Amino acid sequence: MVPVLGRYAGLLAVALIGLVVFGPLAVFLPLWSALTLGAVAAAAAGLALARIQTLTARCEKLSGEVDLLSRRLLKVETAKPGPEAGAAAFQAQIEELTVEFGLLSGIVRDLTAVVSTQDAEIASLKARPEPAPPPPVMAAALPAADPPQPAAAARQPAAFEPPAFQASALESPASAKPAAAPLPPRPIPPRPVQSRPIPPRPERDPAREADIIRAFEEDGLEIHLQPVVSLPQRKVVAYEALARLRIGGPDSAAPAEPETFLPVLERDGRTTELDRRMLQRAALVVRHLARRGSDTLLTYSLSPLSLFEPGLLRELGRTVAEDPSLAGLVIALPQASWRGLDAGQRGLLTPLRGRIGFSLDRPDDLRFDAVAFAALGIGQVRVPAAMLLRPQAGGSLSDIAVEDTGPALARVGIRLVATGVSDEADIPDLIDLDVPFAQGAAFAAPRPVRAEVLTAPPDIPEPPTEPGPERRPFRSVLRRAV
Repeated sequence: MVPVLGRYAGLLAVALIGLVVFGPLAVFLPLWSALTLGAVAAAAAGLALARIQTLTARCEKLSGEVDLLSRRLLKVETAKPGPEAGAAAFQAQIEELTVEFGLLSGIVRDLTAVVSTQDAEIASLKARPEPAPPPPVMAAALPAADPPQPAAAARQPAAFEPPAFQASALESPASAKPAAAPLPPRPIPPRPVQSRPIPPRPERDPAREADIIRAFEEDGLEIHLQPVVSLPQRKVVAYEALARLRIGGPDSAAPAEPETFLPVLERDGRTTELDRRMLQRAALVVRHLARRGSDTLLTYSLSPLSLFEPGLLRELGRTVAEDPSLAGLVIALPQASWRGLDAGQRGLLTPLRGRIGFSLDRPDDLRFDAVAFAALGIGQVRVPAAMLLRPQAGGSLSDIAVEDTGPALARVGIRLVATGVSDEADIPDLIDLDVPFAQGAAFAAPRPVRAEVLTAPPDIPEPPTEPGPERRPFRSVLRRAV
């Protein structure tokens, strides 16, 4: 919603200035204001038509590129595969073409949405009738014997006078002039069209943003772990990896949470680098847990913007293919990202399925399709506790009862985790809803990972030692001699 408003910020500002300027003029010069409003509407329609022509040209250009890629793909498919040495290159070309098709489909989908929005705006501009100018006020029809009435009417604008007050003010007493004709009711001018409110943007502090970028570049990023426990036993079964940024050097107070530095990194285009560094540290923690013989899982919430970076997912696929101990790593994505996966993104996530776990995080509602989740390889669904305990407050009602959500997911092998549990009184209610796992400050706060875990050298298997000469007793040697 915010990017759309930012795109039309100039148009909304012009509309607001026009409303402030032409609002008072509509009272005094209605005809000129109506003509000016019509001219502005015509100019806006012309600009919209020019925008549509530009977008149409871009769509034609993209169609040509898609046609070129389809011919290249057809050529690759019809070509005969070469020897085994060229099989890897052949597969790499097919993967690159698949990713390009996915990216182009996303661009075409965005352009289609923009063009449909422009068409709807032009249709609304064409269908909007021009307001009829109100007739001028006839001041000569006022009785000559009542001079105070025009002065009182001039002191108060007509748009704010109720009809009852106007009728009583213009009526003349029976003793003064009984033959005077009453004035016709004054027409109410049309109400101006109100513009859409612009949400206030947070004030940006350049110095603070520079400190955040500097702390991120100087390795001020830390990984904290918060446990996930089972209910009602409260046994630790998993952890969640949380990013924290220590701003101001190692001697600063508590590190900042993602709500503080994540918007700055998104504007600077550093979210993919943040995910890459966090995944590297999460892999070290998973290897440490595997060395200890623990089957505890580690979940990390991936940024939705990282889905549009094929290099990150390919690098993660190569890492998990070379190291089977990373099977305890779970990648979490928002519900909106799972619903909007295109062909290219599905192709990048498919090699990861079965080697690491997938999780659904940050849901918008409770309308979960357990069978579809299992088909995507999702093994965990993380839902805020407030959404489970008070579904009507957030409008997140589903087709099934809330107490049946956990058992419905468990039937297909998906476990439900209630997050953000901060009140001890909510734990019995979650148990009554058959929620098997929970996470929050009521159980344990996030804590930083020890430095020795992140700096531990990789496990190198010891070379087998050659067996030494076997020592036998003298009697066995005598027996063989005999």
